[in-house]
Amino acid sequence: MDTPAAKAPFKLSYEFFPPKSDEMQTQLWETVDALAAFKPEFVTMTYGAGGSTREPTLAAVQRMINDAKLQTAAHLTCVDAAREEVKSVVEEYRAAGVRRIVALRGDSSAGVGAAYTPHPDGFSDTADLVRMLVEYGDMDISVSAYPEMHPESPSMAADIDTLKRKADAGANRALTQFFFDNEVFERYLEAVHAAGITIPIVPGIMPIQNLTQLKRFAGRCGATVPAFLDARFEGLDDKPDDRAKVAADVAAEQIADLMRRGHDHFHLYTMNRVPLVSGVLERLGRHPDKNANVGNAA
Repeated sequence: MDTPAAKAPFKLSYEFFPPKSDEMQTQLWETVDALAAFKPEFVTMTYGAGGSTREPTLAAVQRMINDAKLQTAAHLTCVDAAREEVKSVVEEYRAAGVRRIVALRGDSSAGVGAAYTPHPDGFSDTADLVRMLVEYGDMDISVSAYPEMHPESPSMAADIDTLKRKADAGANRALTQFFFDNEVFERYLEAVHAAGITIPIVPGIMPIQNLTQLKRFAGRCGATVPAFLDARFEGLDDKPDDRAKVAADVAAEQIADLMRRGHDHFHLYTMNRVPLVSGVLERLGRHPDKNANVGNAA
């Protein structure tokens, strides 16, 4: 792909997740080192259901900031936790130098599909959590947005109202769930803007590592996998190199089209892997800066 839109400057951010084994630890930091050379605006580190990865998340965030020299946003959830518990996590983050947070309600620790019930001494919802973070006065706060509606929302109108409350509470931007149909995203933005929401809505892009696994994951989070993707990946199950090239093409084409529509910041879900993400970026004319002062996290 070689279009003028693909060569234009754009802002970039990544999502990583904390490692659960020594092997995954090595993979994460090799990925961080490689992708940091593409000079992202910031990166984010996820936080497990019910705070289940609290310590690994904090350790990873500290290393991102101190060793990799990356602007790092730590995910923070309020599900199954009292206010004071959540505040103690924020204080730990702040002591580690964190001034960016991705504020989320979080999924119930009871499992997928379990109804959300606020902790009796906790935050009522994400907007309530955002208001607490704003009180610090120096926090950059991202929240989530769902172009195809959160699976627990009763309607798109209710979903957008939830986003508006988060924006009105003081969020700086929203990072979207991944999607593959840019028309869906454009219609969502029209509704968001009609509701008076003015914070940036950053499109979340998921390069497809494995289409079958992606379909299962998308089904749980309310995202649609269009039929055209089946056609693009047909016959490639036993051809990993060809499959990787198609996957990079698909994500790069989606971003290039969004750029033509006027968008200039993209949040990539890396799955802690280098080759596909770097392939996408290089197709867009973004190459690693070998002289970038990004530290060494390995």
